[in-house]
Order: sequence, then structure tokens, then C-alpha cells
Amino acid sequence: MTFRRLAPAAGFALFVGAARLAGQAPMTVDVDAREAPRRVFHARLRIPAAAGPLTLLYPQWLPGEHSPTGPIADLAGLRFSAGGRTLPWKRDPVDMYAFHLDVPAGAGAVEVALDFLSPAAAQAFTSGPSSTPELALVSWNQVLLYPKSVPPDELVCAASLRLPEGWKYGTALAIAREGADGIAFAPVSLTALVDSPVLAGAHFRTVTLDGGPIPHRIRIAADGDAALAMRPEEEAAYRNLVAETGALFGARHYRHYDFLLTLSDHVAHFGLEHHESSDDRVAERSLIDEDARRMMAGLLPHEMVHSWNGKYRRPADLAPGHFDQPMQGDLLWVYEGLTEYLGQVLAARAKLLTPAQYREALAETAGEMDIQRGRDWRPLADTAVAAQILFPARPDGGAWRRGTDFYPESELLWLEADTIIRSESAGKRSLDDFCRLFHGAPGGPPAVRPYRFEDVVAALNQVAPYDWSGFWKARLEGTRSRAPLDGIAAGGWRLAYGPTPTEMQRAAEETGRLVDARFSLGFTVDDDGDIPDVIPESPAARAGVAGGSKLVAVNGRRYSRDLLRDAIRDSAWRPVELIVENGDAFATHRLEYSGGERYPRLERDETRPDLLSKITAPLVPASAATP
Repeated sequence: MTFRRLAPAAGFALFVGAARLAGQAPMTVDVDAREAPRRVFHARLRIPAAAGPLTLLYPQWLPGEHSPTGPIADLAGLRFSAGGRTLPWKRDPVDMYAFHLDVPAGAGAVEVALDFLSPAAAQAFTSGPSSTPELALVSWNQVLLYPKSVPPDELVCAASLRLPEGWKYGTALAIAREGADGIAFAPVSLTALVDSPVLAGAHFRTVTLDGGPIPHRIRIAADGDAALAMRPEEEAAYRNLVAETGALFGARHYRHYDFLLTLSDHVAHFGLEHHESSDDRVAERSLIDEDARRMMAGLLPHEMVHSWNGKYRRPADLAPGHFDQPMQGDLLWVYEGLTEYLGQVLAARAKLLTPAQYREALAETAGEMDIQRGRDWRPLADTAVAAQILFPARPDGGAWRRGTDFYPESELLWLEADTIIRSESAGKRSLDDFCRLFHGAPGGPPAVRPYRFEDVVAALNQVAPYDWSGFWKARLEGTRSRAPLDGIAAGGWRLAYGPTPTEMQRAAEETGRLVDARFSLGFTVDDDGDIPDVIPESPAARAGVAGGSKLVAVNGRRYSRDLLRDAIRDSAWRPVELIVENGDAFATHRLEYSGGERYPRLERDETRPDLLSKITAPLVPASAATP
């Protein structure tokens, strides 16, 4: 197979296929989700095809997931026919996502029947649980095959959907008609269809944030009505977010935008970006429990930023144009790292987080990266290149293996870049100017403008001349034992540690039902005693505690969170002794530690200007963000 590279200056629209090929018979995708409560989705496809050999593909490489995550193992009941005749088929012995068959003479199309079995057990991203008895998220890539011979941008699809009785729904797709037999969507390209999931449920609510010429809405489905409540100040903050993104980027590359927010404890929890919507899945009480609300504060801003950074402007090697062609993640430090930085800043500007809570979250990121021992051997650039390997990696050994650090560590690097721009321009420019230049005008319908490393450097130099190529190469390609904290320092703050958790750290511990002792003993542990990983060279590691083990007792008593915290606080006068279960073996570990509880925080450096406060200051007056 060929790998279609797109030149950095090139761009392509996602919705031109339907207009250009309006005279061509579309591929139809009819999905029956009435058994979604049983986690079963039925699909019937009609694919125009000429007589002769035909190869059909199941989407493998999915935009935004950066990995070959198409859940083909959950495909079942596959049958092909043409002209009323059943067609034999054969899976490709090398490309497991390809199916070969022969179309008989006289047949103008192949009909396909298939079922998709949504999993019950937790998995990653959209391949994880996507339905409960009360709601479902329909990802079109899971319920279709498509001809290999037609690029997804040029294949027109007419999709329809049937839902359980009484369920409501939300999607970025335009509705052609709606009736007792289901919903028919306006034809779009296959690329746009896969980019437009549908959220549906028995308990559903729409919050309109901006009803203007470019509408913005939050579509919410939950496992119960109580979870749908949203405080007025929360709605106001999300309206602020719409206004702040407009001010930051100066243009919108969508016709409308829908947050598809799933509230359930029984689906996979993550966020996935799309051009005109985002798939955001969190715990059921995330809108009504204050700790859970704080933990999700950066999620919707992050995914919305992706409409500009990741969807509109996309690394060329992450935009192959085909779902069967591998993606290369070397620029994920821009795609995800810059988005992580902007998402947190926007959460503060929109008042989803207070400035203090923003700093607390930033301190947690800085502290987490500072104890990351994998950076001793693995450069940050390799975490991006190896993303498809690292996403599914198990937690034990993660601090030495290193994970997808192109998210959190790149946040620190983009903060540093922001402070450099402000310094070099004597405060006249900032990273906001880069965002408007790189991601901004002209606005319009969804489109993709690919880029490469040199384009990022050139745009930064337009904003503030500097050795940006050297800056990024040194930080991405080198290794060093400490986290890159220069941006925090230049922002007028310093990383420090205190004996009590900050508000954000306490919320993280409560929602995760865990003790975060990474900065003292060297591990986290939940209510079940599970220790997912141990920080290399920490007191726990030196005492022989292994990641993937279970904490049974602390100082001779059965483990509880309070008991462990007491032991850490008392460590100055009494050793911490742990009984740990590792497989079938039990062992007692005496930890050499006497420093009490330690949690990262930021302290003000009065010798430097407070740039962090300037960075998080709103761009739009609060009154301008109201409908």
C-alpha cells in the first residue's frame, strides 16, 4: 500500500466529497442501536461496486487516537451478498483489517450485514465500553467497512440510525429527516462521518452556550436524571470558553460545535476530538460533585482546542488520508502538548478553574515530571514517536519506561515558549499571537492544513525571532534528570513541596479514592491496596516494593488511607513498615523515610514579574461572553 504524504502548504476540506460527487450513488450505512443496552449494534451497508475483485477495509488508524485502535475483534455476524446471492469472503492473512471478495457480473453494489459487540470491561479510548442500559455513543468507524479503492475523503456516505424508544440524541451531523423509522443524516464523506459520532440516551439534556450564527452546545447523556444538573456559574464558564477560544484563535473552522458529554461510571473515560464536536466521557457525578467537577475542568477546553490544533492544523504525518495507513506521531508535542497547555490556560481564563487552581494543577504536572525517571534514558521526542506503543502500556514500570509524556512535559515547554515570546517582545506579544497566526484565519467549514516542524519554527519566528529550532531540538531530543521548569521560573514562580495536599490534589485523591504518596514514599495506592507503580530510587523502591503489588498492612494494621497518611506524617519518629502482597508472596518492607507528607505546589518568586497571572487573565470581558 502507498502512504500519501501531504505537502505542508496543502489543505483539504472534509465536506467537498459530497458536493463534488453528488451524482454518484452513495454508500449507505444503516445502524440499528435499539439493542445498545445489551451492548450490541447492528449495521447494514450498501456499497456501490463494479464486477470483479473487491477489497473492503475496517477502519484501523483513527484520527485522534494516534494508534491502530480500530476494534476489529468485536466485529461479528459478517455476511456479504449481491443481487440476492451470498458471497464468500476471505480475510487478508497479513492485513487483518482487509476482506477480499468477488462481485458477480451484473451487480452494482455489495450488501453487508454485521454486528458490533461493545465491550463491558474497561479498555482505552473508543474501543472501550460505549453503552449502558441508559445511553450509548455511536462511533461510525466501529460499524462499517469501506472499499479500499476509494479515498475516504471522496467516498460519499448516507447514514441512518435507529435508537431505543424515547431516547434523544446529539451529533455534529446534519439531519435530512426524522421519523418513526429512525434518523436519516445528510450525506457526507466517509472522513466526515467517522469524525461525527452520535451521543444518545434516555436521560438527555442540551445546554445552548451560543445560539448565534455559529451555534455552540453541550449535549449531555447520563445514566440518571440527577446527573444532568449544571450550575448556572458552570454554564457561564462554558460560555466564557466559547468567547475565549474565539479571541485566542481569531477564527472558527466549523459551522457549529457540539460537546458530546457522557456522564457514566460504566463507560471508558477519555476525551476524543472532532472538527465540529468532541466525545467527552467522565464519571456520572462530574457535574454535581465538586471534586469530580474540578477534575474534568480541563477536559472540554482541551478537546475544543483540538478543533484548531490537531484537526484544522495537523501534522502532515498524522493526516495520511486513509484509515489503513500508519500515522507518525513525532509532532504530538504540538498536537497534544500545545493543546494540553492551552486547555489548562483556557480553563482558567473561562473561570472553570480559579488562577490558584490552575497553578495547583501546573504544580502537580511539574512535580510528576520531576520524579519521572524514564527521562534519564528516553528523550521526550521518543514518547511521541512511540505513542502507539505507549498508550496501551501497563502501569507497572511506567516511571522507568516513561509514558505519553508529550502531554504533560510539553505543557511545561509551551509555557516556557510563551514566557520567552513575552520576554523577547518586551511584553508586546505572547503565544496567543502564535495561535492566531498558525491556527487562525481564514475561518470556514472543517478543513485540514497539514504542517511540519519547519512550519512551527517559522511561525514562532514571525511572532518573536529566536533560535526556536535549537530550543525545541534541545528539549525534545536530549535527556536530563530534572523536569523543564524554566517556564515556571520565568513566570515568576518556583516548584516547592508542602505537607498538605492542595485543593486540586485533594480532589484527585478523593475522586480516585487513593493516597498520592509519590513524592514521599514513591507510589500511589487506592482503597483496594493496589500499587500500580513504584518510582525508581524512591524509599519504596529501595525497600523492594514492586509495582503491580497490593498493600495489605501499615505498621502492623490492615491498610486504610487514613492509616497510611498517619504513618507518613509520623515517619520522623517512627519507621514506615508495609506488608505487601506480590503475587502469592507476602513480604514486610521497612522504608527508610522521615520526611512526612510531601505535595508539590508553586511558590511566588517576588524577584520576577508574575507572568502566570497575565497568561491566565481572560481575553474577553465576562459580560461579552453571555448569550
